[in-house]
Amino acid sequence: MRAGSTAVAVLAAIGLLLTACSAGGSGTRDEGPANRGETVVSPSPTVAPSTSAAPAPAADVDPVQLIKNDPKVSQSVKRELQPCSADDYPVDVSYGNLTGGSASDVVVNVMACDDAVGTGTYVYRAEGKKYQNVFQDEEPPVYAEIDQGDLVVTKQAYQKGDPVEYPSVEDVITYHWTTNRFTETDRHRTHYGRAAGGDAPAPTEN
Repeated sequence: MRAGSTAVAVLAAIGLLLTACSAGGSGTRDEGPANRGETVVSPSPTVAPSTSAAPAPAADVDPVQLIKNDPKVSQSVKRELQPCSADDYPVDVSYGNLTGGSASDVVVNVMACDDAVGTGTYVYRAEGKKYQNVFQDEEPPVYAEIDQGDLVVTKQAYQKGDPVEYPSVEDVITYHWTTNRFTETDRHRTHYGRAAGGDAPAPTEN
């Protein structure tokens, strides 16, 4: 009789425990909101703005025709822009995002065939299906490049007695596109001294 009473008491205790768990009492539950009606909002990921360069222009962009059809280009540059051999024109072309347009800008450097001295540099900005001249420098020697979204122009100057291959002064000028035009943001000049024996000059900057 005592053993039977003990068994009944144990079964009754187990039944009470199960009833408490199913009723949401002190039993364990899955992780989540305390109330079923709560909404858990996860923070949205931060999307960094796109910094990709503008797409390259179409392959049919002809830098030589850009120069020859441009009314802003001097007649002397157009006249001297002739092929050095066959159809090989002395022209360097760079594409990049300088002005923030919908297509890449075109930087054209025109050089002389005999000594590769830059005779003119130009920047063309795409406007619809046409390209607009937004910068030019026709004071040789001059050469322009794209550097991290800026236009960097290198100009050399000769002083009395300078050989052609060794100019005495070099200016490096940085331009940034601001309010629909290029604005100079930096300039540094290098003065070249004569090395012993008349060899290559040793630079001194200021």
